[in-house]
Amino acid sequence: MSLDTLSARLAAHVIDTPWDALPPAAVLAAKHMALDTLAVAWAGTSAPGIPSVRETIVDEGGKPHSTVWATHAKIPARSAAFLNSAAAAALDFDGMRASERGSVHSDSVVLPAALAVAEQHGATGRELVAALVLGNDIVTRLGAASALPHRGWYQTAIYGILGAAAAAARLMKLDAEQAMHALGIAVNQACSTQLPNIERSLVKRYSSAFAAQGGVLSALLASRGVTAARQAIEGRSGFYDLYQPGEPDRLLDGLGVSYPHVETGIKRFPSCACNHTAIEAALQLAREHPVHASEITELDVTISPYVHRLVGAPFDPSTDPQVAAQFSVQYSVAAALLRRRFGVGDIEPEAVLDPATLALARRVAVHVDETWGNSRAATVTVRTHAGGRRERHVAHIPGSREAPLSEADRGDKALDCLRAGACPLDAGQAQRLVERVLGLDELANAGELLKGLGPVHAGSPSA
Repeated sequence: MSLDTLSARLAAHVIDTPWDALPPAAVLAAKHMALDTLAVAWAGTSAPGIPSVRETIVDEGGKPHSTVWATHAKIPARSAAFLNSAAAAALDFDGMRASERGSVHSDSVVLPAALAVAEQHGATGRELVAALVLGNDIVTRLGAASALPHRGWYQTAIYGILGAAAAAARLMKLDAEQAMHALGIAVNQACSTQLPNIERSLVKRYSSAFAAQGGVLSALLASRGVTAARQAIEGRSGFYDLYQPGEPDRLLDGLGVSYPHVETGIKRFPSCACNHTAIEAALQLAREHPVHASEITELDVTISPYVHRLVGAPFDPSTDPQVAAQFSVQYSVAAALLRRRFGVGDIEPEAVLDPATLALARRVAVHVDETWGNSRAATVTVRTHAGGRRERHVAHIPGSREAPLSEADRGDKALDCLRAGACPLDAGQAQRLVERVLGLDELANAGELLKGLGPVHAGSPSA
């Protein structure tokens, strides 16, 4: 196959790269990302908007190829990819690679697609890990090569579908020509905008799901002889022309040598990452200078124009309380300051609608520093009736490559999430799953990963 197009170059990389050529750091990062994604998805299986859709799709039936996580149900691979990706995105707790060119949550698309296909095709754990490395590489490369300004597409979805298609193509053992067509077919399906984030609607958690499902379908169609545009990315009326401009040199820089997914951060808080520096600043103030809401005269948060576009609107939990909280810096600061924590329980609808938290959230004054550009930094300032003034500035997102979580923090997060959701695991089951994921490349059959971890008592969800 001629390597004269971007799709051809990427496809050859995905299909022809042998296991031994994958850097150990890239393999380890893929396993850490898989554990984090699976754990947050487990907790997300009971999130608003997830159980009812899961029940509907499982009831539709189909070939029992792939597992619906946290259940015993098996359904067609692309349907499993859809449901599991939605659960992974539901709590906005999934890993993210942030850069000045935007952010991508690659693994919440790639893992659900890859694991579903791996189960269907009886892939080994090592084959699955290789697909995860290469699929995440495609997504994070596309994100890093994105040209500014952004046009309003949700980058995780429009880039994620290509990564899911790449991972599925590898696991289906397509040749490079077929994989190139799978990428082209994926471009024909790319969708999802930032508007659900801005309007705080539940469909936001399905943007990744459409991409995961579409990636599996793209590889399947390519395996059956469906062809696509060879210049699907850079051609006239192609991806770069119509969706989001990009820089080909940056996309291909270090291909097969460097793997940018190793810089994916593990989130510390279950909310839009644009809130995280403000949450951390509020938590620091709460720990160092505890204050009751009645003592506060002014509560201010300063953020960048970029952050303001996503989380700076007035807090309104009237329609979808959980999504509203996840995309509100007002709620984030108030909840962190009052409760001195910010975990999964703090975005449950009952917690979001707590009267004391609502009252303080509406008093948070949001300021924009126009000189900060796309910075994710935040400054939180508290003034009290006694004349006190306390301020904290946090420059980097906790869990990012600039401020990584410790191994202990990552492990605690995974175990906490696995003990939540529609099918909470006991401590032994959760630890067993952690060990399986971290030893994934040693499993003879990737389908063994979730064996014995579904519901065990009457009344547990089977869908």
